[in-house]
Amino acid sequence: MKKYKTTAIGVSNRTDPYMTLGAGKVHNDRFWRWGDDNLFPTALALMARRSTTHRRIINDKADYIAGKGFACDRERQPELDAFLARVNGADESLREVVGKLAFDKALFGNAFLEVVTDPQHSLLALYHQDASRCRVARDSQHILLHHDWTAFKPSEARTLPLYPLFEKQGDGTLRSAIHYKDYEPTFEHYGVPPYIAGFGVSAIAWKTDRWNISRLDNSFQLSGVMLLDSTTDSPAEAERIVRLAEQKFAGNPGQVMFVLRDGGEGSDASRFIPIDSRSEGDWYKLHEQAVADIVVAHSWFRTLSGLDYAAGFSAERILNEYEVALNTVILSEQAELVEPIRRLLTDVRGIDASSLAIVNRPPTRSKPIYMKVWEARKADGLDYDPTDPRQQAFLSEIAKYNIRSIE
Repeated sequence: MKKYKTTAIGVSNRTDPYMTLGAGKVHNDRFWRWGDDNLFPTALALMARRSTTHRRIINDKADYIAGKGFACDRERQPELDAFLARVNGADESLREVVGKLAFDKALFGNAFLEVVTDPQHSLLALYHQDASRCRVARDSQHILLHHDWTAFKPSEARTLPLYPLFEKQGDGTLRSAIHYKDYEPTFEHYGVPPYIAGFGVSAIAWKTDRWNISRLDNSFQLSGVMLLDSTTDSPAEAERIVRLAEQKFAGNPGQVMFVLRDGGEGSDASRFIPIDSRSEGDWYKLHEQAVADIVVAHSWFRTLSGLDYAAGFSAERILNEYEVALNTVILSEQAELVEPIRRLLTDVRGIDASSLAIVNRPPTRSKPIYMKVWEARKADGLDYDPTDPRQQAFLSEIAKYNIRSIE
């Protein structure tokens, strides 16, 4: 049996943003723009950092899709088991790499996996590449990587051919890239994230949060216009008085507008004219509707996003929604991510990866793991037999074998 190696992957310069890439030459510096200004991934990432519900769903989807790890036939395939624990020279496990791919795909609708081998196919290493740094070349057969697409320089870029093509790099390795993308009609070169229809409501949720922060900064004071009676010698003096009043009393700029006027001698008509807005309920409903629309746009579920815990923790509802998510979203995404990896293991290393599977476990258990099988069947109203040896096992003993295949 051949000995599995990953230590042969050289990392010559860790200051290089593409530390996993050898010295390369850009064969094609023309690329397909990702968005009108080629910065659509930046906009998606920025919105994910601002909208709390939107970010929570992306985090949870990626975590569920990555699962709790990988399983295989360890006794018959020790080489595959060793690969799962260490898939590259950075000591990352396959679960860590797949978790990053799942996050990018949930956020951008695209993900990129770098594949490294040698001419003898004596090694195989997998690296995640940040999707925001990747663009599809004009020949549609290469991926261009650059650390800053706002200041693209062909001399600073690197190229990787799209799998199944491999190209030799300066360090002697053969490298390729797998491009995962969500299908969208009229979009050929890049995928589109499934929540794209909810991009606007994600902005609404962020803006309503920002509005509440602004109200808090102003101690929930009423907005309005403050008319000040004063006689000044010059417009500059009037401007100074207004600005001083704003600094002392206005709170957040724009909360209160100060107007200085000459009221004449012997009179003081200074007064505050409130702008009474009774739309707090409308703002709250707008925020709640935006949150609900975000969940729908993601094809996700409220309890799996932590949105309904205030109404009470229902383990049964969480389990039910997890089962629906598992069969409608999670398993299909897992199959899309893992199938190319299975094929790589077979084609490059000659390893049978048919037993490779992601371990899926629900976020909560409806029954304690110290219950026996017959006790669990009794609690569910099913037929049970305390004398049956098969029903004497504890749930904790059979839970570790409850691995769902992603096939």
